[in-house]
Amino acid sequence: MTASRTIDLEIGETEFSFNLTAQDVTKYFNAMTPTNKVAPAHNLLTGTVKADQKDALRPLLANPLMVMQLAGVLLEDYAPDVEVTVKKRSTTPND
Repeated sequence: MTASRTIDLEIGETEFSFNLTAQDVTKYFNAMTPTNKVAPAHNLLTGTVKADQKDALRPLLANPLMVMQLAGVLLEDYAPDVEVTVKKRSTTPND
């Protein structure tokens, strides 16, 4: 999947544009570890925001909860709309 998608977020009174690709999202997930979650999210945000908006975004990323919330919103919007249903297996033996 190489689909690129631009996602606009309004944070306070400022609008930011992020350009996400499957490669960006994969890099984010691969960098996450049990003890390292904020840094990959920070890198996702700063690496995908429009270059001329990076300086305006940085002060907002001082709060780790804001970093995680913004990354979560981006990932949720980037995700495709797919309906998934888990089917339960029968507990009766097959003959």
